[in-house]
Amino acid sequence: MLDLDGTLLDTRHDLATAVNAVRAGYGLRPLSVGTVTRYVGDGLAELVQRALPGRDDDWPEAVERCRRLYRRHMLDRTAPYPGVIAGLRRLKKAGYRLALVSNKPAAACRRLLRHFGLARLFDRIAGGDSTERRKPHPEPLRVTMRALGFRPAESWMIGDHRTDLETARRAGVRSVFLSRGMGRRGGQRSHRTFARFSELTDYFTRPHAAGKR
Repeated sequence: MLDLDGTLLDTRHDLATAVNAVRAGYGLRPLSVGTVTRYVGDGLAELVQRALPGRDDDWPEAVERCRRLYRRHMLDRTAPYPGVIAGLRRLKKAGYRLALVSNKPAAACRRLLRHFGLARLFDRIAGGDSTERRKPHPEPLRVTMRALGFRPAESWMIGDHRTDLETARRAGVRSVFLSRGMGRRGGQRSHRTFARFSELTDYFTRPHAAGKR
């Protein structure tokens, strides 16, 4: 089970474009890409709320505006991280069942994966609106495992943010932290840590295959 933003795709610039367009509508100065990136990881609503402090009275409208703007710009500069496309193909060829578990809306996840030719590699694509509760609640992982017929002991969660690691812990699955993503560990522990996606791929395709065999 893999996260999307910061794990497979570098979406920072397009998210910042949408957020800053919303801020401009309120007469606010743009935030740096680095600042917007620090706000990412818990879903669009939380991202907008963090980017518009003190606007609680109308932030639902701002969230919808940001969603529309992001749909318009989500393919401007977003790109897979190095090694992701080849790595996912290797994992699939090695016999792994792959699932996407993101807090981004499912329709946006599918659009991005299709654009980069990755959707066919996934057995399940789950977004933040696919289950009643989102990460870090364990429900998205539990639903995914049930859908694919796997137990927690047979599963891994791979992500770049504390949210992914906390979700894995609460669902009872092993976790991988990708340290060169957009997120932060935030004190959460992981079973494995890799800087590059190619390192993760090498680990999971070795003969021992991290418990696969």
